[in-house]
Amino acid sequence: MSMLEMKVPSPGESISEVEIATWLVSDGDYVEKDQTIAEVDSDKATLELPAEQAGIITLKAAEGDVVKVGQVVCLIDTSAERPAGSAAPVAEAPKVDEKATVAQTPVATPEKASTPAPNPGPVSDSYAKGTPSPAASKIMAENGVSGTKINGTGKDGRITKQDVVEAMAAGIPADAAQGWGGTRDQNREKMSMLRRKIAERLVSVKNETAMLTTFNEVDMKPIMDLRTKYKDQFSKFHEVNLGFMSFFTKAVTEALNLFPSVNAQIDGNEMIFHNYADIGIAVSSPKGLMVPVVRNAEQMSLAEIEREIKRLAVKARDGKITPEDMTGGTFTITNGGVFGSMMSTPIINPPQSAILGMHNIIERPVAIDGKVEIRPMMYLALSYDHRIIDGKESVGFLVKVKEMIENPERIIFGGKDPYAVLLGL
Repeated sequence: MSMLEMKVPSPGESISEVEIATWLVSDGDYVEKDQTIAEVDSDKATLELPAEQAGIITLKAAEGDVVKVGQVVCLIDTSAERPAGSAAPVAEAPKVDEKATVAQTPVATPEKASTPAPNPGPVSDSYAKGTPSPAASKIMAENGVSGTKINGTGKDGRITKQDVVEAMAAGIPADAAQGWGGTRDQNREKMSMLRRKIAERLVSVKNETAMLTTFNEVDMKPIMDLRTKYKDQFSKFHEVNLGFMSFFTKAVTEALNLFPSVNAQIDGNEMIFHNYADIGIAVSSPKGLMVPVVRNAEQMSLAEIEREIKRLAVKARDGKITPEDMTGGTFTITNGGVFGSMMSTPIINPPQSAILGMHNIIERPVAIDGKVEIRPMMYLALSYDHRIIDGKESVGFLVKVKEMIENPERIIFGGKDPYAVLLGL
């Protein structure tokens, strides 16, 4: 018998321990090399743990356990022979990959089909059918999804993680007459290490900063007209869609150049000013809100910004985001409008000093040259640390962003009036 000790790898600098979020295999299962066997939470991201060799696995830690980096979490008997019939589900991997969605990691799916969830009692067809795997159960609990609405495609009809993701993407049917099926039961779940860290950071921001929020509104018609006119040509030429986020990111970088204190941070009794703009873009993921960073956004074109945002968003949804992707950042943009938010006061992402909140676009009557017109309007919110940013800078910054969004040609000319540039003024 040849036993391989699998230890927790270091997810990144300053991380000394992680939490076993989910075991994707059961004790005694046969695992393949590079098969994802667990998901582990650090205080910055959720990472996958792949098997280093093929063999029969023995678990040495339970879900929810906090383990040190370098600690042994499982043993793999590399001398064990592959059980008869276990290779069949792996051959179905190409079929799964064709249907894979951006929220599903392509590596984990085949193994879930070949690795049934542990059963608390005798196994029967009636028990297995409709029984979710541990990973599937977690997603269902987080999103309030009932197993009766999902058809299981795993062994003996079990519900896999992929089944849940695909059902959510397709839209799970509900019977309106029955309501949402509430009961008097209560469920108590331990907060993940990532969620606990987020909670600590948010409370510290409230307690340790003089946070204020200033608002403005922006007429989105110029950007929407420009996008409608060029989006097909842009997509064909750059092979990426033209969204609103790239315009706001570029407008923000130009405004940060004019108001450097908004791009600064406090370190003890000193202020650190950055001669670059690393923009954090808040994206939603199955694990919660994450803020990957677009590095040197001030040097990027709109197409480059769109590509980088797409790359980071896909990594976040697939659970592939790393601590390095979220480290740093000098300013953050969050878009609550995609969820229908009309107005909010976003919380600063420390140690940054400001965050811009975008909201939904609603047609409202506004006064244009003395006449009332219906325009697509968006509220903007800038939350800032008043210890380092004065009201003049915060309001001026937000006004500059508004001016560039309402006059998109100014984005091209570094925030300046293009006619003034043409006339050399």
